[in-house]
Amino acid sequence: MSLKVEKKLSLAGVSYEGVTPESLRALFLKVLNAGMYGIGFSAYEEGQKPGDILTEKQIKRRLEIIKPYTQWVRSFSCTEGNELIPKIAKEMGMKTLVGAWLGDDDKINQQEVENLIKIAKEGYVDIAAVGNEVMLRGDLTEDELIAFIDRVKQAIPGIPVGYVDAYFEFDVKPRITAACDVILANCYPYWEGCHIDYSLLYMKEMYNKAKRAANGKPVIISETGWPSQGTNFGAAMPSDENFMKYFINTQKWSKEDNIDIFYFSSFDESWKVGAEGDVGAYWGIWDKDEKMKY
Repeated sequence: MSLKVEKKLSLAGVSYEGVTPESLRALFLKVLNAGMYGIGFSAYEEGQKPGDILTEKQIKRRLEIIKPYTQWVRSFSCTEGNELIPKIAKEMGMKTLVGAWLGDDDKINQQEVENLIKIAKEGYVDIAAVGNEVMLRGDLTEDELIAFIDRVKQAIPGIPVGYVDAYFEFDVKPRITAACDVILANCYPYWEGCHIDYSLLYMKEMYNKAKRAANGKPVIISETGWPSQGTNFGAAMPSDENFMKYFINTQKWSKEDNIDIFYFSSFDESWKVGAEGDVGAYWGIWDKDEKMKY
């Protein structure tokens, strides 16, 4: 790669004018090989979906694929085999952000929280996340969610406990923000129809809004990413080129400004098409067959 191209690309989020596809792929690999802070871990193989039981074998195989590229791994549930993810990850030398998935089924919620506490007491949790976008979906009341957060905090003193939601929820739900040790903010310029050229600037604004709401508490971007295929969402266009640009910009900002970011996602997941439309299947750095896309 020429010094001229290298210099132009180093201005992440500013200009990719005149950059060839080959140069873009080369920089993507260079940035990926330099390592990420964290990544959202997708363990479901093709044909699987939540409700299916994950095996230790498939979790270990997929963690071995991503291990060279990330310090932290984020899991989203503590049932149906997902509870094995933090144990295997810690044994492989990775740090863990472990989530209890909360929804509108109290029986499942109780099991998720009990398992999260158990896993944490066994030493496999570096940060605990109690719920993911529960407020955004409207599955629980604020009081119900705060009760779960407080229960986990009391059970595992010394381990930071937070809650994951869209960045703006922490501004409009100050009681939930106050209950958290750490703010775990999902920031998706794509889902707000932002053009790729302005996406890094927009993500910085999202992060800063969450940071202001946090009032001094640490803020981690718990999810951000860009789909490589699918239907446009406003001015946001899925493509291989935009996927690589967004990843490069995100990782450069993470390192230059010391922003803790969990990139979404590790592997493509076909089951997500139902909830998100066709783009749902194409957020991974690796495809559904565990091959690196670029």
